[in-house]
Order: sequence, then C-alpha cells, then structure tokens
Amino acid sequence: MAKQYDYDIGIIGGGAAGLTTASGAAQLGAKTLLIEKEKDLGGDCLHFGCVPSKTLINSARAYHTIVNAGKHGLPDVDAPPVDFAGIRNRIKNVISTIQEHDSEERFCGLGAKVEFGSPEFVDEYSVSLNGNTVSAKKWLIATGSSPGAPPVPGLEQAGYITNREIFSLEKLPASMAIIGGGPIAVEMGQAFSRLGTQVTIIEGADQILGKEDKDLADELKGLLASPNLTLHLNSKILSAKDSGGKKEVVFENASGEEKQVQAETLLVAAGRTPNIEGLSLEKAGVDFTGRGITVDARMRTSQKHIFAAGDVTGSFLFTHAAGYEGSIVIANAVFRLPRKADYTFLPWCTYTDPELASIGMNEKSAKQAGISYSVWREDFKDNDRSLAMGNTAGQIKMILDEKENLMGVQILGPNAGDLINEWVAVLAGRVKLSTLASAVHPYPTLGEINKRVAGAYLSPKIFSDRIKKGLKFFFALKGRACGKDSA
Repeated sequence: MAKQYDYDIGIIGGGAAGLTTASGAAQLGAKTLLIEKEKDLGGDCLHFGCVPSKTLINSARAYHTIVNAGKHGLPDVDAPPVDFAGIRNRIKNVISTIQEHDSEERFCGLGAKVEFGSPEFVDEYSVSLNGNTVSAKKWLIATGSSPGAPPVPGLEQAGYITNREIFSLEKLPASMAIIGGGPIAVEMGQAFSRLGTQVTIIEGADQILGKEDKDLADELKGLLASPNLTLHLNSKILSAKDSGGKKEVVFENASGEEKQVQAETLLVAAGRTPNIEGLSLEKAGVDFTGRGITVDARMRTSQKHIFAAGDVTGSFLFTHAAGYEGSIVIANAVFRLPRKADYTFLPWCTYTDPELASIGMNEKSAKQAGISYSVWREDFKDNDRSLAMGNTAGQIKMILDEKENLMGVQILGPNAGDLINEWVAVLAGRVKLSTLASAVHPYPTLGEINKRVAGAYLSPKIFSDRIKKGLKFFFALKGRACGKDSA
C-alpha cells in the first residue's frame, strides 16, 4: 500500500519562489501547503528589498528633480528639508497595496493552505510545525536569505542597520556610512545622498558592482559622486565603534593610509547568508554549504523529492530568478517533466540613476570563459530623446562572439532596466540583429539605441566597398555627389 501524505507538496517560504510554486501547484490541482515564518507573505523583496527600495529611489529622484529644476529650464526652487516620515509612510502604503495580491486569502482562494510558523524537518517527508507533524510527498525549500555582516572588530558593538531596518527609520540621517559596494549599497547611497544625507561608501574591491564590466562600473561611479556622496574603493575595513553617539569606521584606503569616518547611521550591505538555520536539514538528508542548499539544474536537492529555489540556493539572488526557479519546480514536481533551469540569458538591473542593466555575457565573463569577442557601442549622448531628457551620460554595449553570435548586452543609461527587455525578447526568441535593425521604433525614444547598436554592427557590411562596387556595376550608379572623390 502506497504511503499516505497530508499534502502533495509542502512549500517552506512565502517569497517569490514559494509563492510562484504555491500558486501554480494549487491551480493545477495539487494539495498544497505554504508555510511562512513571518507574519505576512511576500518575502524579503516585498517587505525589505525590491519594493521599498524602488519606492524610496523614486522619491529621492523626484526630490532631486525639484532641487535641480533650473537645469530643466524651470525656476530654481528652494526645497525644504526632507521629512523621512512622509517617505516611510509612502513605502508602507505601496507595500500594503501589493500585499493584497500576496495575501493568505488569495492563496486560499487558489486552493493552497497557508500556515505561519517556523517548521523543522523531522525526516525526509515530514516537518514539525506549531506542535504538529505535517507530511508531504514533495517539498520545496524557499526560505530566502538574510543580510550578512563582515568580521569587522567592534562592528556588533557599534551597532548597524541593514536593508531590514533602513526603510523604517524614524528620521532622515544627517550622515551615513555604508560598508559594501554592491547594488544595495550604491542604490541606497545615491538615494539617501539625494535626500540630503552625507553618505560615505567603503568598498574593498577596485570597483563597485563587481559582477559588471569595470568600464561601466567606473563610469557609473563617476556619475554617482557628488558633494553628498563619497566613494572609497580598494579600502579595507579595520574596525568600527560607537563614538559619542556616532558610528566610527576605521579603514585603510587605496593608498595604504588609515582613515576614519563618523556617521549618524551605519549601513552594512556586504553580502547575504542563506536562511537554513533551524530547518534541521540534516534530518531530511539535504546537503548544504555555507553558500546555501545544493541543487541540480532541476532544482532538486540531494533528496530528489525535496527541491530548493531562490536565494536559499546561493546562486542568483534576484526576485525574478526566484520566480523562474519556482516555475522549474512546478514542471518537475507537479508535471514531472525533466525541465532544467537555464540562466544563459538571465537579466538583472541596478536601479541607480542612471540604471545599469545586463543580460547574458559581458566582457568580464567572456574573458573568464576564454571566449573571443567583439564589442559594439552606442552613446546616449547621440540619442535624441536622451538629450531632451537632459541626459548625456551612459552607453550600450553589445557583445558578439567570434562567429558574430549575440552573447550579451549591457546598458548604462536612463530606464536601462526597461530597455533591456527588448534584448530579453531578442535573445529568448533568437531574433536576428538584422531583424532588430530593420524594425521601426517610434521617434524619439530611448529604445532607438537598441536599434542603433544593431545597425552599427550591420552598417560596415551593408555599406562596404564591395557592395558599392557591385551596385555601381549592375545599376550604373555614378558615385558621390559631394566631398572626397566626387565628380
């Protein structure tokens, strides 16, 4: 007699991966249990990440535009100081609106049972939850990640905040020191500096956004720098302490000099750690490392009926990656189709101003893979809509392999996160560059830069001397009418 289980699939974690899987599995007819340890569904992205950060960034951008009204041909404005309470309330309102979509009631309506609590595996098919034992034929672990902190002497005693606290601050800090140079650090650094905070970013590497090509990262670094924002690269944090009510960070800069910075608030944005503590994964026979739970391309753990997806795997820490991995779990766990995750053309974006978006390989990853490549560029200063918006910075980079196959695209410029979507379609649909170059784009739009970089690659082929000679021969064309070599 087959073993009986309480549920077809049990899901631990109510973030992007868990919600995607729960929604799909329940609607397909699987008896589904969704477990969340926090008081609300939505995960880190909704409550402490993507949603509040982009809301804050939008407010900071609006205030920056007001302060710089004169640059747009408008009267100069003497804007009053920012009251962070207003921004904090707006963040809460946006989260609350989205929360309605991620509510217990909605998932119950779809057919999924939602339970709140901290589950612990008792064996490979069962967990202990709120004093009861619950079993499922399949399990998904989608518990996400939490902000990590580097081993800096005195850091814990000094006191610091992370992305979990920064959006609920009581007031706007007069000054802020940020440890780290990744997306959270640079996004929050620029946003708070625009709101009026004196920000200092300290990063150990020789560039911000270490995954990106250094030329684009350095260009963005120059654009971020302002009287309110200072960046220190190649810097080693030596210690931290609470000094008279301020946080003091001592570091060694790129020149080997010992420096210190004092700030009202210290933000640590230097890595993430997987949320696996308390799950008793060893009782379920699930392998894991310090980076996260080990999975194969089908998102299966060392126990083939237990899956893991999202940040807890330590691979691609993006909400859209987690949602995608949730769909892979549905295919394997519910449909029982051996679908594998493919991250070849996974896009991502850092939401600074200007934004930096990427898809596929960049120069850095191509070099690491030992692939020969060519680079094609177009500048936003040559895009009419960009100029009309008052922007002359940034560029698009298109990477082709030696066979002239498209490998990836990076965009540093206004609305780059939206512009990269056209390349998502191009790469996913295997659209030829000639098709993109010949497609009609509305004028004037930022999107024309996508068409233009494809055209830049094709132009030397179309307007080559060989083509011109052939046309002249067959159609008796007379050549140039003006300039060099004209008759």
